Amino acid sequence: MADAVASRPRRRPGRLLTVGAALLALLGFGPVEATAHAASAALAASVTSVSDPAALVDPYVGTASNSDYSSGNTFPGADVPHGMVQWSPDTSSRPKGGGYNYADSSITGFSLTHVSGVGCDAAGDVPFLPTTGAVGSTPGSTTASFSHSGETASPGSYAVTLGNGTSAALTTTTHAGVARFGYPATTAADLILKLNDSQIPYAASTFTVNSSTEVTGSVTSTGFCEATDPFTVYFAVSFDHPITSSAAYSTTSAGPGGETLTFDTSTGSTTVEARVGVSYTSVAEAQANRDAEVPGKSFADVAAAARTAWTGALGRITIGGGTTAQQTTFYTALYHASLFPSVVSDADGRYRGYDGAVHTVGSGHAAQYTDFSNWDTYRSQAQLTALLDPGAASDMAQSIVNDYTQGGTLTKWGMATGETDIMVGDSAVPVLADYRAFGATGFDTATALAAMVAEQTTDTAVTPGVTYLDSFGYLPTNSLYGCCHEYATTSTQLEYDTDDFALSTFAAALGDSATATRFRNRAQDWRNIYNSSSGYIQPIHSNGRWMDGFNAKLITSTASNDFAEGDAFSYTPMIPFNIAGLATAEGGSASLASYLDSVLSGYQGLGSVIGTQSNMGNEPSLELPWEYDWVGQPYKAQSTVRAVQDQLWAATPAGLPGNDDLGELSSWYVWSALGLYPETPGTADLAIGSPLFPQAVVALGSTGRTITVTAPAAADADPYVQSLTVNGSAWNQAYLPAADTTAGAALDFTLGGSAVTSWAAAAADAPPSYDGTANGTVAEPTGPITETATGKCVDDKGSGTSNGTAIQLYTCNGTSAQSWALVPDHTLQVLTDCMDVTNGATTSGTKVQLHTCNGTTAQQWQTDSSGELVNPVSGLCLTDTSAGATNGTQLTIATCAAGTGQRWTVPTTG
Repeated sequence: MADAVASRPRRRPGRLLTVGAALLALLGFGPVEATAHAASAALAASVTSVSDPAALVDPYVGTASNSDYSSGNTFPGADVPHGMVQWSPDTSSRPKGGGYNYADSSITGFSLTHVSGVGCDAAGDVPFLPTTGAVGSTPGSTTASFSHSGETASPGSYAVTLGNGTSAALTTTTHAGVARFGYPATTAADLILKLNDSQIPYAASTFTVNSSTEVTGSVTSTGFCEATDPFTVYFAVSFDHPITSSAAYSTTSAGPGGETLTFDTSTGSTTVEARVGVSYTSVAEAQANRDAEVPGKSFADVAAAARTAWTGALGRITIGGGTTAQQTTFYTALYHASLFPSVVSDADGRYRGYDGAVHTVGSGHAAQYTDFSNWDTYRSQAQLTALLDPGAASDMAQSIVNDYTQGGTLTKWGMATGETDIMVGDSAVPVLADYRAFGATGFDTATALAAMVAEQTTDTAVTPGVTYLDSFGYLPTNSLYGCCHEYATTSTQLEYDTDDFALSTFAAALGDSATATRFRNRAQDWRNIYNSSSGYIQPIHSNGRWMDGFNAKLITSTASNDFAEGDAFSYTPMIPFNIAGLATAEGGSASLASYLDSVLSGYQGLGSVIGTQSNMGNEPSLELPWEYDWVGQPYKAQSTVRAVQDQLWAATPAGLPGNDDLGELSSWYVWSALGLYPETPGTADLAIGSPLFPQAVVALGSTGRTITVTAPAAADADPYVQSLTVNGSAWNQAYLPAADTTAGAALDFTLGGSAVTSWAAAAADAPPSYDGTANGTVAEPTGPITETATGKCVDDKGSGTSNGTAIQLYTCNGTSAQSWALVPDHTLQVLTDCMDVTNGATTSGTKVQLHTCNGTTAQQWQTDSSGELVNPVSGLCLTDTSAGATNGTQLTIATCAAGTGQRWTVPTTG
C-alpha cells in the first residue's frame, strides 16, 4: 500500500564461493543461489524427513491442566479434518469444550460433538455409555472407570477398556462414525444414550426406536457462553446386533435422562457395532449422511480412511530433524489447527443457515462451515488454513458471507447453526482479509466487501458502538451503545482499528481505492486513545477525560470493563498494522523495544488470562515477541519465541499454555517453528524469526509451489540468525514480503548461539507499517438548551464543578455554565461534566444534578419528536416544575406530557 513505512526489500548479489556452486551455475542458478542450493542439497542428504506425520500426533496434548495456567481444553477422540462429528470421551469433570480431563479416572460417555479449546461449555451432544447390569434410577451419575494404560488415541480413532467390563472404540468420517462397543457374556449388555447431557443447557430431545436395529432422535441445546440461541443436533444409529429391549429413563432430580438399549451377549463376549450419522437439518439427513459414508465399510476401513485424511492434511508441511518431542509438538499443533472450522452441511450439501432455514451449498463450493472463533483465529490460524488449503479456506470464507446474507451479520463467533456474538470486534473482517491474502480467493468478495463496510459503519450486535469512531474518533469508555451490550470498550476499539485496516487491504485488493483509504485512515484512531503522558493505550470518557484509577499492569475496579482478557500493559502494543507509528508515539524504536522487554519479562498470567506481564497462552499477547522485528532488534524476537516454545510447550497432556481456542494457539506454534509469523492482518507479509527444524517444506495448496526453510545448524540452543538467503540472494530484511509468501520461496538460514545484533537492524530492514491520518473528533453541537415556551436556559448553578451541583432553570446569560454539548453518546455535558439523574433513580420528581461523566443510564438523554429530553431508562422527561416562572428552580424528571417546562430547544450547530 502507498503508505507503507518500510521500502521494498533489496536483493543483494553475492559471489561464487565453491566449485559445486559453479556446477549449479551451469544449470542456470545464480552464484549465491547456487551456493544455497548446494547447502540445501547437502542438508537434504543428512536430514531425515518425517514420512508419517500422523504417527507423531499425540491427541492427549492439551487435555491436562498445568499449575501455572489453564488447560488447552482439547479432546483426544476421533475426528477427521474439519469434520462435523467429533466422537470423543467425556470424563467426570467434563472441562469446557473438549470434555476430557487427563487427570480424571472415570468416563461419563462418548459424545458425538466437541469444540476444541474453548473457554465456555460447548457441544458434548448425545453421550453413549456401554454398561452392564441395572442402570438404576439416576443414570446421570452413571460412569465407568478407566486408566490410561487401557486407552489409545491417534488421528481418526480412539479406544478404551472400561472398568465396568465393557470397551469402546471410535472412528469417524466427516458426517458419520462407527463405534465398536465390547461386552462380556451377559443378558444385560446396555448402551445408554444420555440425550439430555450436553455440555450446554438442555432444551428438548426426541427419540424413536425405528426397528430392532435402528434408533433416531435429536437434542436441542442452548447457552454457549452468554448466548441463548438454541440449535438442534439430529442423529441416526444403526446396529449390527438386534436391540432386545429399550427403556427411557429420567432422574429424580434435575439431571440428564435418555434411553437405555439392551443387547443379548449371553453366548459370550461380543462386540456390538454402531454406525451413526449426524445432521443439523433433520433425522432423514442424519440417516442419509450415515448411509452415504459408512455403509458396508468395516471399522478398520473407516479408521484407515480417517488416518489417510490426516496424513494428507498433516503432510502439507514436511519437517526434517529436531527431536522426537519437538516433532510431536509440531505435528500435534498442526493437527489441532486443522480441526476447525467444522463442516455443518450434509453430505448432499444441505445445511441449516443462520436464518433457521435450510439451504444448499452453492455451485463451486464443497461445504458450508461453522464453529468460527474469529476473535482468536484471525491472528494466525486463518492464514495457516488458507496457505495450506486455499480451496477449503475459500469455502470457509463463503460460509461467512452466507451467514451475512442469511443471518444479517458476518460471523463473529458462530457455533453450530447460529451466531453467539461472543467476544469483541468484528473479527470476520480480518479473517476474510487473511483468507484472501494467503490465497483463498474463491468466494464472493464483492458481497464480502459490502458486508464489511456495512458492519463497520453500523451499530449492531456484532459491532456495538462502531459509529463512535466517526463521531468521537474513538470509543468512549463505559458508553451505552443503545443497540447492544457494552463490553471491554478499549479493547473493542483496538479490534475495530485492526478490522478497519484489514478492510482497507481487502478493498485495495478489489480495486476500491476510496474505501481502502477511508478505512486505512480510520484505523489510525488508536492514536486518540493513546495517552502520551503515560505511554499507554487508556480508557477515555466521552468528555475527553482519561479514566480515573488507571493501572496499566493490572485491571483495577475502576477499569474492569475496558480490556478483554488482558490489560493496558499487554494491549498497548496491539497495533499490528502500524508498529512504526506506535514506536514513534512511544519516543522511538528504542523506547518501544524497552517496552517490549518489560512486557515480555514474563510469559504467563499467573493462573489467569490477565497478568502483570504478557500471557503467551492467550491471544492478546501472541504477537508481542514478533514486534522486535519492527524496532531493529530481530534477535530478541528469535530468542524470545524460542524461550516461549521451550518453556510453555511440551509433548505432554499439559503441554499447551492455555485454551487452544479452535487451534489458534496451535497455529502460533506451527508458524513459530517455521521461523515465520503473519503479524499484520490482511496482508501476507511474514515476520521472520528463526526456524526450529533443520528443514521444513510447506506446500502451498495444490499449486506445486512451496515455501522451503532450511537451517542446517538449527538446534534448541541456537536460535539466532547469523545470515539468511532468500531464493539464493543475501537477505537482510526482517520479513518475507507477500509476493514471496504466495509465490513460494526458499529461505536458507545460518543459525548460531550468539546474537547478531546487526542483522536486519536498520530502519529500512523492518517489515512494513501502514500509516494514515487518524480521524479527528467531530465538532459536537454546543450552545444553550432553552425552554421552548419561555426561552430560559438550563444552567449549571454557580458554574459548579462538584458532583451534586444543581442543574437549574435560569435567565440566559451567555456564560459557560449554560453552554451545553450534545455528545454522540447521548450525554449532555457542561464544563466537561454530565447532566445526571440523582442516584440513577427512575421515579417522577427525582432532581437532576451535575456529575462526573460515567456512562451510566442516569446520564442518557434523547430528544423526542415533541422536543422533550427523555431519560431512556426511566422513560421520564427533563422538567422545569415552575414552567419557566422562577429562576433557580432545580430541574427534575417527570412523566412526559409535552407541556410547558418539558419542551426544549437544543443546539444544532458546532
